[in-house]
Amino acid sequence: MDFRLTDDQKALKAGVREMLTARFGPDALRAAVASGRLDRALWRDLGELGFFALRLPEESGGVGLGPPEAVLVFEEAGRALLPGPLVATHLAAGEVPGAAEGKTVVTAPGGPFVEWLDEADVVRGDTSGAAPVRSVDPLTPLHRLPDTAAPAAWRTGAAGVREGAPAGPVSEPAVALGALLTAAEQLGSAGRTTEAAVRHARARQQFGRPVGAFQAVKHLCAEMLVRTEVARAAVYAAAVTGDPVEIAGAKLLADEAAVGCARDCLQVHGGMGFTWEAEVHLHLKRAWVRAERWIPRTLAEEVEAACL
Repeated sequence: MDFRLTDDQKALKAGVREMLTARFGPDALRAAVASGRLDRALWRDLGELGFFALRLPEESGGVGLGPPEAVLVFEEAGRALLPGPLVATHLAAGEVPGAAEGKTVVTAPGGPFVEWLDEADVVRGDTSGAAPVRSVDPLTPLHRLPDTAAPAAWRTGAAGVREGAPAGPVSEPAVALGALLTAAEQLGSAGRTTEAAVRHARARQQFGRPVGAFQAVKHLCAEMLVRTEVARAAVYAAAVTGDPVEIAGAKLLADEAAVGCARDCLQVHGGMGFTWEAEVHLHLKRAWVRAERWIPRTLAEEVEAACL
């Protein structure tokens, strides 16, 4: 099986990265952290560029691409730390009016938590009894679902819909796709922190030498690269096969890569990585949140164990 990207896929990835660099660079990221609000103008820009309608058929106004291309786009979103219920809105394209165009913000449980509940225009799934909790990630406001309701809400999608909402809950196949796209975001974050650690290790001098020249730092960066590339192979393969078990395995590897690489990147940066001027700690906090979204780690492990 050949996982090398085609020229069109490379162009798609490069185009999305260029757009996000221009539209959601470091200054916009810090502004988003300061405001704590969802940027509706950015949301509409994403809709106009086909971010949410990527998998819709062309005859329905979409781009007509598939999960492998969606994974590439969400990898770039994860790399840029793009905030908002991206997965839920993407899954709602073609089912919820305005979602494909970025005019409607859609959220869904997708795990024991539901994100951006207060900002969403439409909620797919039962969120009754959801209580606000203090999120570790300043760019992902969270509500926790009741313990008894949470598993049903994301495992079967069988619960109800907020009154007045125009669409039904998220289906089971869509939950698997949501897990795949979340894994892609984790992969993008792991790649970004690996690059940041290597760049800092080359530039930062100690005892007259770059800190990357020391074996302990060198090995740390090498392990980050290995972790990221293993996750990349798993996520890309799961996007091609669409197998739920492979998606669960890819999510586990991507979660491990995103959290592990962000932690190691913090260690390479030292105290600088904890400052608000750096984005390293934001990658770690988002990775923790994503690890509990769509297919949480414990469920992914159960899926894998059941197939042994």
